[in-house]
Order: sequence, then C-alpha cells, then structure tokens
Amino acid sequence: MKTQDIYGHNTKCVKDVFYDTLAGTHHHLADARDKLDHQRKRRILSSAYALKNLEGWEHKVADKTDRFIKAADAACTQPLKKGMKPATEDLRFDYRAYSNFFTLDAIADIGLSERLNFLDQGHDLCTAETMGGKLYKANYRECLHATARAQSGLVWSYNWFPVLWKLSKFVSKGYRKMIELNEGWNDIVWHRATQRLARYRAGEKLDDFFSALMEDKNGNPNSMEWGEIVAEISIMMNAGSDTTAIAMNNAMYLLLANPQCLAKLREELDAVIEPSEVTIPYDKVRHLPYLRACLDEALRMYPPSTFGLPRRTPPEGAPILGDFVPGETSVSISAYVAHRDPKVFSEPEEFRPERWLGDDAKDLQAAFISFSTGARGCIGRNISYLEQTVLLASVVHRFEFALPCEGWVPDRYESFNLAPGPMPLKVWRRFQDEIE
Repeated sequence: MKTQDIYGHNTKCVKDVFYDTLAGTHHHLADARDKLDHQRKRRILSSAYALKNLEGWEHKVADKTDRFIKAADAACTQPLKKGMKPATEDLRFDYRAYSNFFTLDAIADIGLSERLNFLDQGHDLCTAETMGGKLYKANYRECLHATARAQSGLVWSYNWFPVLWKLSKFVSKGYRKMIELNEGWNDIVWHRATQRLARYRAGEKLDDFFSALMEDKNGNPNSMEWGEIVAEISIMMNAGSDTTAIAMNNAMYLLLANPQCLAKLREELDAVIEPSEVTIPYDKVRHLPYLRACLDEALRMYPPSTFGLPRRTPPEGAPILGDFVPGETSVSISAYVAHRDPKVFSEPEEFRPERWLGDDAKDLQAAFISFSTGARGCIGRNISYLEQTVLLASVVHRFEFALPCEGWVPDRYESFNLAPGPMPLKVWRRFQDEIE
C-alpha cells in the first residue's frame, strides 16, 4: 500500500518539522516528534482512550444524544409532502451546527467533566480567560476555526512562519481578525484547564481524561508539566471535537443525497430498534454492518482532515513508491486523494457503502487513512466511532430530514480540515402516532 512508505509502522519517516513550527511551549501527543517522548505520552494517554474506558463513558455520549434530539424535536415541522420542496421557514435545524455542539459538549464532559451546554443553549458562546485572569465571552467554533485558517495559510515556509505570523497582522485585516481569534482560542483552553485543575486540587474524584493525565490507574502521579497538560487539553478540545463533527455532518448529507442508502440503513435499524426508543444504546447498534459501512464511506469520500499529514525522510533518504527521496524532505499524501484512487476504490466519486461489505473489504480498510495509520494513527478513533454510531442511529431512526432542495450541496472550507458550511434541514418525526 502506497501510504505505508510514509505512515506505516516500519517507515523511517518521522513527523515533519511542521509540527515543531506550530507547537507551543510544550508538545502534545499529536505534534511530539521525538520518538521516546511520543511513546511516553502515548503510554499515559492510551488508558484514557482505551475502548474499555469509552464504554464506561457512554452515558455521557447518551446524554448529549438526548439533548441533540430535544433540539431537533423543537425544530420539527409537519411532514414534507411528496415531490415538494421545503419552505424556507421550515429549514429550522442546522445539522452542521448541532453536530458540532454535540461533539464539543461530549469532549468537554468526557475530557474535563464540564457541562458546556451548547446543545441546550443553541450556540457556542463560552467563558474564556487570559493568563492574567481576565474573563470574557468567546465563540468556541469561531476561535478554533480561525486559528486553523490562519495557521494553514502561513505555516508552509517553516523558517519564516514566526515572521509571517507577526507581519500578517499589519498587512491583512482578515489575518489580524483571525489572529485575534487565535488568542481567544488559547484563552478558552486556559480557562477550561485551570477550572478543572481547581476541582482536582479540591479533591473531586472524577472519571475523565484529565484524571488520566494527572495519575495512572493505580493513583500514581504521571508528573507531567502543567504546560504539557494544557497542550494535551488543547488538542483534545480541538481534534476531539472538530473532525468528528465534520464526519457526522458529512454522513447525514450523503445519506440525504442518496435516499436509497438511507432507506437501506433505516431497514437495518428498524429491525433491532423499537419505534418508541429514543437514544439508542451503543451495544445495540455497534455491530450493524451497514451502519458502519455508511460511516466509513462518508469518511472515505470526505475525510475530515484532507491535508497531507507531513512526514520527513531520514537524513540518508528513503524509498517511497519505488522512488528514492533525498533526506530531510517533507513528504505526505492526502487522505482525500488516496481515497479516490480508482485502482483501490472503484467509482470513487460514488457514495456506495456496500463497497465495505464485499469480499475485498479488508483490502479497502488497508487503504483507508481517515484516521491516519501506523504508530502515529489517531488515538481518538474509538471515541469518534462511538459518538458517530450512537447519534446517527438515534436520529435516523427517530426523524425524517430534507435538504433545502434537490441537488443541494454544502459549501466546504479547507484549512487543515475540510469543514462544511451550514446545513439547514427541514426535520419532522417519523412515527407521527408516537407524538403526544
């Protein structure tokens, strides 16, 4: 497989200096370049992200699903008549926004035992705090996405990045705004971290990601520096929310754009779920083959992270795809490109979940890099599937949705992630006789 030369377990390529360029005072798991440092971090964090732990935290995902459904219920309209286009005033539920509120609420609860309540309030305004102690309100998504856009536009000249970052504020109003919002992102993270530390010091025993950072399962301190802990919280709040929300939105869009696939998924779900059930337990649907195939096919077509995760060849160089690449060269491959190789994925532009159920499914999985692969593959893969599976099964079973019109497609904005724009939907209940 062509990605193995760059990302595989036995590759001699290492994380690129790209990650040093964007790192703060301390590296987190995703940008740690030193092999021993990465192994130490992975050992500490693997217990937090272990499947066993995630199943223990399923009640937090179920709680967020309940709140998502409550918001969708509140936006429900009368059923759409066959052949009709939804009225503009009926496009009341922005699936893109609410799937993001879901993942933000979920990761804050799982990671820090904090209730952000974005799903309840219908927006993402939250408290930020400067290192000097000043409190103010900031929009979580706006700050996070502006940070990514600013960095992705400037980072690629690694040696010049610090200078470009400073200069851009003076030559571009757009970049000045984005860099101001980047400060907001730092302050959002700082407030979450300091508030959770205060609870830890007060003796609260909480089952969350932060506890796993502070001490091992036997209660022995991990002795991580505070700056390192803040860095891990930052990447958890970023990568632990944004990519999964994008995946959730894409899966719903592709199902609505391919109604025959949605019908097939509903048939599978209805066979194991009662009409009166609301939030579906993970164990009930986790092994449903077509449900998982729909998630993987959406991840294949629109991997949330589309830019090529940069690696660097060793000083002596390395063979990649049969060609010799000189040492200290940045190399990568985009998941978006790899997933459209017709030699591996026939009819790559077609949404065909059935491809993951065929005899060559194992070969396809070997070429599937939405979560990257190898020793540096995404540690949050299990939690992402847990959240995606429970939410999609629950809402597809309970609701009908309609896109604004036939052939409608979302805007997409690429930085490090390929983020869809708003997706306003008409929503109504499937089982009208169940409505009081």
